[in-house]
Amino acid sequence: MAEALAAPAPVGRTLSPGELVTTMAHFHRAEILRMTGWRDRLDRTSNWAITVVAAMLSISLSTASAHHGVLLFAMLLVLLLLWIEARRYRFFDVYRARVRQFERHYFAQIFSPQPDFASDWLLVVGESLRTPKFLISQRAALARRLRRNYIHMLLILLLAWTLKLSTPSLLTEGVRIDFVSSVREAVAGAALGPIPGLAIVVLVAALYAGLLVTAFLTASDDGELSFGDVHV
Repeated sequence: MAEALAAPAPVGRTLSPGELVTTMAHFHRAEILRMTGWRDRLDRTSNWAITVVAAMLSISLSTASAHHGVLLFAMLLVLLLLWIEARRYRFFDVYRARVRQFERHYFAQIFSPQPDFASDWLLVVGESLRTPKFLISQRAALARRLRRNYIHMLLILLLAWTLKLSTPSLLTEGVRIDFVSSVREAVAGAALGPIPGLAIVVLVAALYAGLLVTAFLTASDDGELSFGDVHV
């Protein structure tokens, strides 16, 4: 009975101190490579978003024949890229957290030892390897990427769209450079096919209000951001 209740023996042989250090060094290097790969994917998505904004601004503002809907289409493309980047950021955050575990609990302890500092951190890393799980939600990831990069691009598109609607020379060729005489005239110019301008303005206003709420009123979910201000 005593043998049946005994704790199971560890699987495999115990590593020597030298073997453990070698294993941890190789694992740390591998996690850095995985983190770097996902970081590169984040940068590619951001670069594509910047390219989309620059191209659509050039098309829309360079000639009066370009419809203001080009800028609305650019907003949709940027939102799509934001959603893709938020998904990629969730993967990046998993590997970044593992790397930070090594930096904070292993290497920092070598350079600046602290007594009883997170002695179970290797168990946390081991459970993450057995059952990988996202550390943040899609909404939290979207809010982070929106605050860091995309809110600026979307605001630029909104300003360009407002300029397009409020300046007749950017809507109709042969009209002198001047602003519209009333807000009603600008709203009427926002019409998109059979959809009236007022409906388009309301939809765009609701979209940006939702983005601002998502970016700045999302519940706190700091994770690694709680440790210093050097983060992505």
